[in-house]
Amino acid sequence: MTSIALRGVGKTYPGKEAQYILRDVEFTIADGEFVVLVGPSGCGKSTLLRMIAGLEEISAGEISIAGERVNDVPPARRGLSMVFQSYALYAHMSVYENIAFGLKLARVPKAEIKAAVQEVARMLQMEHLLQRRPPQLSGGQRQRVAIGRAIVRKPRAFLFDEPLSNLDAALRADMRVEIARLHKQLGATMVYVTHDQVEAMTLADRIVVLGPAGVQQIGAPMHLYDRPANVFVAGFIGSPRMNLVAGTLEAPGRLRIGAACLPWQAADTGMAPAAVTVGIRPEHLVADPDGAIQGEVLLVERLGAESYVHLDVAGLDKPLMVVVQGEPPPANSRWRVSPAAGRLHVFDQQGLRIEAGISNAGTAGISEAA
Repeated sequence: MTSIALRGVGKTYPGKEAQYILRDVEFTIADGEFVVLVGPSGCGKSTLLRMIAGLEEISAGEISIAGERVNDVPPARRGLSMVFQSYALYAHMSVYENIAFGLKLARVPKAEIKAAVQEVARMLQMEHLLQRRPPQLSGGQRQRVAIGRAIVRKPRAFLFDEPLSNLDAALRADMRVEIARLHKQLGATMVYVTHDQVEAMTLADRIVVLGPAGVQQIGAPMHLYDRPANVFVAGFIGSPRMNLVAGTLEAPGRLRIGAACLPWQAADTGMAPAAVTVGIRPEHLVADPDGAIQGEVLLVERLGAESYVHLDVAGLDKPLMVVVQGEPPPANSRWRVSPAAGRLHVFDQQGLRIEAGISNAGTAGISEAA
């Protein structure tokens, strides 16, 4: 059983003033779970992964692997395999030699090395590449070699540090499928770092969203999508990004954005009128001839089966983006839309989620601006 537990983990770097890069990070990764650490550049996600691996010292808290405290255990004795953003392959060695290198250093018998490498090559569908050298391989093939080198050691858990960021879009999609298939096949614990929320949503059992202030939210991908805990998570999870606009909770059941009044009731029916931030995902805005949200179509981005429509709405400081299936409205036309029932997200002045009342789930109608 290979669980990984972080309790109050923090990281500082030396300087005039000790400043925490990460503070009070606390969560547990279950045996066999695929957890993705996601966030913008500089939020500390790779640093956190390196602390789990033992490549960075922790400044506070403790890390346990399979119930064993490993704060002072060197990387080689933690039983983990790490796949880096750079493939870190030996250019003068064949694929076979690169995969076998760790086993050779561990003085594993040659027959066992050969059997292990061949098993991994079959798993990753690269038996025909074993005699080639890294310069003769594509980016995706090199990354598979790096993953094969990690698998062959039969580690307690796998750590991935942005392994697909050097690949083009098509190869990234292919490798996402490969990694998901690999996790299902091995049933191993995996911790995966990325800045790409599409990778996070498609690969993870659970996502840990990191921001400038540390851990923002932890949960299953669709939980984060449906119920973001704050404005940061709302704007980070989802593609295209959620529309986030200034609004006012004017009275119980009455929410205003720009000139539009929308029916929305907070779970706390005693809330006083207040300035809020309103979030609406582009895919949850639908064309409606009677919709209260109306504006001018500034731009239409046609992507094939769907289009992104940029709608300039009076009273809002930026256009709303709307995802349209089928034929979009023409540019420069006037257009009305409504949020899908139960799909509004409202955040207070501190950026924290305000829970909606249960009645919102069935509210499809939109009131005209008063």
